[in-house]
Amino acid sequence: MKKIQLESKSERKGSEGHKSLPEEVLNNIKASPDLGLFKCVQCGMCTSTCPGARHTDYDPREMVKRVLENDRDVIFDDKIWNCFYCYTCQSICPSGNSACEVNQILRQMAIKEGSGVKKIDSFTTYGDSFFEFGMGSIPSAFFDDMVRDVGTGYLDLKINLDDIRSDLGLGSYIMKGESLKEVGDILDGTLFKDRLEEIKKHKKQNK
Repeated sequence: MKKIQLESKSERKGSEGHKSLPEEVLNNIKASPDLGLFKCVQCGMCTSTCPGARHTDYDPREMVKRVLENDRDVIFDDKIWNCFYCYTCQSICPSGNSACEVNQILRQMAIKEGSGVKKIDSFTTYGDSFFEFGMGSIPSAFFDDMVRDVGTGYLDLKINLDDIRSDLGLGSYIMKGESLKEVGDILDGTLFKDRLEEIKKHKKQNK
């Protein structure tokens, strides 16, 4: 399978050297063609409905404002990691903007710069589970949190999952053989595997 190269190193350097932050966001592969970033009127509807803003100091209106002001420090601001990706901001924006989408792009920039890696390194086992089972699995680092949040029912579910699925007439959820190989080939071809290894390497270096 041919690997997909989303951007070359020279393109990356060029974007850092010549494009403003709003231009970088709009030209990012994750940006929707109709993303209304420059149409933002700072009405604050996104912040007023944002659950992340309700429970943390994250402010999507302020984040978009900083992007439009070409404030690159917003990439390294811990607050951007409080977005839940629920897209409520996008659904209510009168200008067709999506603070949630802008946030996703900023996070990817933070990961590329290295500052965001510590935010996601706990999820490397989630990535590994795709290669092992063909699907995502709750990272072991969060297992105790799940039991605390959901209750002991989560523990019972994990222990008895195979029996529960059997009672429901369902087979194993774990992929095998050619299906598992195809998932691995896709993850390799899209450079997911390379990126996962980069994150692990960064995590090891910063222990």
